[in-house]
Parts: sequence; structure tokens; C-alpha cells
Amino acid sequence: MRQLTHDLLSPVPGTARQIHSFHYGPDNGTCKVYIQAALHADELPGMLVAWYLRQRLDELERAGKLKGEIVVVPVANPAGLEQVLMDTPLGRYELESGQNFNRHFVDLAQQVGDAVQDLLTADVQANARLIRTHLRQALLEHGASTQLQSQRLVLQRLACDADMVLDLHCDFEAVEHLYTTPEAWPQVEPLARYLGSQANLLATDSGGQSFDECFTLVWWQLQQRFGTQVPMGSFSVTVELRGQTDVSHAVASRDCQAIILYLTDFGAIDGERIEPPELLYPATPLAAVDPVTTPFGGLLVFCAMPGEYVEAGQLLADIIDPLNDTVTQVRAPQAGLLYARSLRRMATAGMVIAHVAGTQAHRSGYLLSP
Repeated sequence: MRQLTHDLLSPVPGTARQIHSFHYGPDNGTCKVYIQAALHADELPGMLVAWYLRQRLDELERAGKLKGEIVVVPVANPAGLEQVLMDTPLGRYELESGQNFNRHFVDLAQQVGDAVQDLLTADVQANARLIRTHLRQALLEHGASTQLQSQRLVLQRLACDADMVLDLHCDFEAVEHLYTTPEAWPQVEPLARYLGSQANLLATDSGGQSFDECFTLVWWQLQQRFGTQVPMGSFSVTVELRGQTDVSHAVASRDCQAIILYLTDFGAIDGERIEPPELLYPATPLAAVDPVTTPFGGLLVFCAMPGEYVEAGQLLADIIDPLNDTVTQVRAPQAGLLYARSLRRMATAGMVIAHVAGTQAHRSGYLLSP
């Protein structure tokens, strides 16, 4: 194992932050897998899973079982991890800029496409190697003027040439679910089965240039430009490990084992393949998800649990005004899986309190949460 330290741009004199990456297996093996946790720094279940993964990968490396390089970044957002205001962690947005830590990664499709357009051949695998070289070079040429930009660049440089990218997150209160692309779903489906993912949400471009999509999207755009000369050289998955309070040894060790089984199935680890269990819920378009909002503020009393299949019109929550006794009922806009809901119990007008995954796409444009 090699441990590397990546310095971030210091925002003011006297401060310094680093990102630490742990590299297991041969760096010239059959594949490269990149796994990171806590890009939203208040989402900690993945950090514990990454710690468990490091112990297992140490054992597998000593046993000579790693066929490819596996990179683990347990703390992907040291800047956000330090943002605690009056005992409340604020790890989703950078306080200085207000930007989501998981948005605005560098879009390289045009730059890399222009660089390789006269160099591509009929050898698809050689083209993939060429594109990865130019992805690395393009990111090295990008500079950063803020700590947030430097953090994004470090993470993107570590993962840009990976065959597989797993970004470990969680929701507020939720069941296990994941986000990936329709193109990657056949490769990702075994992971959903091993993990017991209850909602599997697909979109090629959900908007916002998030970390996972900055990899799949560049290959997809190059493929649209150059056709079959360019393969889908990378696929990414955002894995939502239930809710923010689901940090336990029992759950994390189980999730770690599921990822190890998946990496074995993928071919990154030498071992006996274990048949994954049945898929709990079919993959559905991200555009079929309804963010459920409340028209009024008040005390939020949920009437349905994450993981529950709800019918259209079913009562999800009551919003109670304790001053005038008004009770506003919030109902499901469609039938589907209630896979996530808010941790807060005082709603504000217009607040998203839950997400329901239906089956028919009816939204377009920007599909992510803020």
C-alpha cells in the first residue's frame, strides 16, 4: 500500500489542509478502481465503510489477491469537515462561496476532444489509453485560485483515469439507494444487488457537473462526437448509504463486504464469485423522482417511512401550525418508493421533505438537489 498526501491551496496564512489517498494493488494491473467517502462532509457512513475497506484491502494485498489498483480516499472533504457552527456540522456547502461541494467539477469534454480528434485510430483500447493520458494532462494544466477549486482538482485528478468510480454518500433519513447512468446500469446492477439497494436512479446528465458525472459524462460526450472509436472508458456510481445517523460497525462491515464481493465480481479482486441476491427494486429514471414539498411551514410529523411503497395520494406527513391549529396534509404526488425524507421536524414553506421514486420520467433539466 502506498499512502499519498495532496496539499490543498491554503485559504489564509497559517492554515493547511490535505487529502490522503491510499493506493492498493499494482498500479499497472488489470483495472483501476477509485473509492471516496464524505465529499459531503456531514455524510459519515461512507467514511466508516472506507475504513473497513482499507483493513480488507490490506489483507487482500498481502495475500496477493488484488488484480488492479484500488484507490481509497476516506476523507474527501477536509475543508467541509471543519465547518461546524454551534455544534452543527455544515458539510454540504462551502460557507465562503455557498457552493455545493459536489458540483462544478471541471468539464473536459471539449478540451480533450479537440486534443485527440486527429490522433484516434481504429484501435478502441489504444484510444481509451490516449484519452486517459489527455484527461490527466488537462487536469494538470488546470490551476486553482481557491481552496475549494484545489480540492475538486485533487479528487478529479485521482479518479480521472479509473475504470470505476464509487462515491460514497448518504441522505438525511433514507434506505440504501444509488445513482448512475443508463449506460452503466448493466455493470452497476450487481453492486445494487450486493448492497441491497432499494432505489436505483438513472440519468446520463442530471446537471450540476457533480463528481460522479464528471467522469461518465466526458466519455459519453466523446462517444457522441467520435462514435465507436471511443468506448465508455469509465463508469461512476454515487452510493447513498442510508441516512446520516446510520453509522455503526454492523452496517458498515456489511456494506464493506458487499463492495468487496462486487469488486471480485468486477475482476479487481481475485476470488470466488458469489451470486448476488435478487434486485429489490428495479432501476428507474432519475427524472421520475418527485421531490415532495410542503406549501406551509410548521411542525413536521411524518406518516410514512423510508423504504415504504406509497400510492398516489397517500398521506406522507402532517404539517401542524401550533398557533392556529391548522393541519396541512402532504400527500404522495405519484405511486413509488419513498426512499428518503428530511431529518428536520420543523418545516419551512416550500421545503423538500421527502423523495418518491416513480417509474415514468416527467421532469427534465436540472434533476439534483441544491
